[in-house]
Amino acid sequence: MSGSALFLDRDGVINVDGGYVHRPDQFEFVSGIFELGRFWTNEVRGPIVVVTNQSGIGRGYFDENTYAKLTQWMCDRFAEQGTTISRVYHCPYHPVDGIGEYRCDHPWRKPKPGMLLQAIADLRLDPSLCAIVGDEMSDMEAGVAAGIGVRVLLGVRDSAKGGLTHKTAADLGEVLTLLRFHFLSAAGR
Repeated sequence: MSGSALFLDRDGVINVDGGYVHRPDQFEFVSGIFELGRFWTNEVRGPIVVVTNQSGIGRGYFDENTYAKLTQWMCDRFAEQGTTISRVYHCPYHPVDGIGEYRCDHPWRKPKPGMLLQAIADLRLDPSLCAIVGDEMSDMEAGVAAGIGVRVLLGVRDSAKGGLTHKTAADLGEVLTLLRFHFLSAAGR
């Protein structure tokens, strides 16, 4: 194993969570996301991996093709801004509201760590050297279960729940400060 990755939730971290966002005209980037991406790509020099529950697919609100097109559009915007999303993992399943084959308690659905564990295997990562940024406790729970070393909960609405050890940040500027301190100080840069 080698290397560290930055795991990002999508809705609420990369884009404003407008509820089942599936078209570019619904997609509003969260302030500071490209700065965070450039820091990770250019200074830490590790991959950025998106791990996102997308039950809108399983609920029948949009299909896999629509999701794939939006994902490519999102990745292209990152590239235009001087950063790269290396991988995107998504879970379209929901244990209660999924339709047909999408109704299942899938191991990739956060708070389960399946997406993170798959990325760790695919990219040969050391999870203790990785970070995850999410806006829900389910992101933190998945991070703990996958052994992710640095976990940052964006926003404060759920910060006192669960008794998990994680950092909190009001916005992506604070996330950038936390990660810069942790990863560059640890590397002696």
